[in-house]
Amino acid sequence: MEIKNAFAGTLESGDILIQIEPSDAPGLKIDLDSTVAYQFGDQIRKVITDTLNGMGVSQAYVRATDKGALDCTIRARTTAAAVRATGKDVWSEE
Repeated sequence: MEIKNAFAGTLESGDILIQIEPSDAPGLKIDLDSTVAYQFGDQIRKVITDTLNGMGVSQAYVRATDKGALDCTIRARTTAAAVRATGKDVWSEE
């Protein structure tokens, strides 16, 4: 799937900024910057990975700057960035 640079989210408390870029390397590379990465880093990466895989994005470079976002916010921001990066509408029936 072809992707372009895109982002979603903010750097406000309780949010996460997700930036997606094309990558030549296979798989998803997630660069996480979070003050709670020690405690929740694996879960944050899992939510991002599961969301992108569910949308058919299997090769990309992702930068995530977390400010204490909940899983639902991480999923929403990742989905929004992926829709912008791929042009694939998650609500279409195709």
